[in-house]
Amino acid sequence: MRRPSRANGAGEPSFFGPLLAARTTGGIRHVHCSPYLRQLWPYGLLYLRNHIARIAGDAFATISGRVAAAEAAYTLGTGDKVHVTVFGETDLSGDYDVDGSGYMRLPLIGQVKAAGLTVTELENTIQTRLASGYLKNPRVSAEVTNYRPFYILGEVNKPGQYPYASGMNVLRAVALAGGFTYRADESDVYIRHKGSNKEVSVPANQSSVVEPGDVIRVTERFF
Repeated sequence: MRRPSRANGAGEPSFFGPLLAARTTGGIRHVHCSPYLRQLWPYGLLYLRNHIARIAGDAFATISGRVAAAEAAYTLGTGDKVHVTVFGETDLSGDYDVDGSGYMRLPLIGQVKAAGLTVTELENTIQTRLASGYLKNPRVSAEVTNYRPFYILGEVNKPGQYPYASGMNVLRAVALAGGFTYRADESDVYIRHKGSNKEVSVPANQSSVVEPGDVIRVTERFF
């Protein structure tokens, strides 16, 4: 196989000729960028910037998708407050708490079991109850206005109970709790979801979604 030719005895293959220049000072050979390569430099920076932006955009879309999926699948529980709108019926619309037994108390229809239902399922339940002898073709919308809190324990500076906000993740939860202690394992944390007795290890970053009622435990590092 034919080897690349050398350019001007400089020791670089000829295909580097337009990119590299060399000079010898005191018997030491110095290779540096040629003016041609300097002209290409801004285009390289532009490519790098666009590549980083594309990666960041993909990561944001992934995280946003996880948050949206978690909120869509979220099931109501004790401590949640829900705003219910019955279109055209202002007297029936308002804010209602999910009580300790998992029920909401609404005008006309009385107690409605809310715990364990998604928001969409609650809307359908209220709509069905109102249509059973109270209203003709009722339309109902529901939205969680205050979520039940989450808890963070272990190696954080201010362990305890904190109010949940939409889009909560592990990094935000740790920040609310005053950050990691100097002993904390900052690579992973353990989360126990409400209603489960099992802890799950997840990365301590913004891709790990926190749900209302979760218990987060930050452990101590081994070294």
